Amino acid sequence: MIGVIQRVSEASVIVEKRIVGQINQGLLLLLGVEREDNQSHVEKLIRKVTQYRLFADEENKMNLNVQQVNGSILVVSQFTLVADTTKGNRPGFSRGATPAHGEQMYNEFVTKLAATGVPTQTGEFGANMQVSLINDGPVTFTFQV
Repeated sequence: MIGVIQRVSEASVIVEKRIVGQINQGLLLLLGVEREDNQSHVEKLIRKVTQYRLFADEENKMNLNVQQVNGSILVVSQFTLVADTTKGNRPGFSRGATPAHGEQMYNEFVTKLAATGVPTQTGEFGANMQVSLINDGPVTFTFQV
């Protein structure tokens, strides 16, 4: 499971000219699901994303997590994160989850993330999405679990 988090002052997802997810301060999480991902990967990535300290404290140091700043998380499925780009000029997706497994893991991730109490919004799994964001910093981190 691969997650790219971006600290944002706002972010939104549009599908077919309608906003399906939108947040103000918080994190935009692009989520890629691999073939071997399971519940332990979901839980580990949720812990990492919710506890990672990337927001500024009173001394302007990155010491606060998304919960401590009352932020939200917008989760967007992005299968291209799992692409193998080491050979040639075309990505390979053999590491990627099947659509059914990917959707199951994505839905499980979103449900468990929301259960942590962090306000959670989503894109639409498998849809063609237009993602807009204002990256605050910019601050971006990649996690692979």
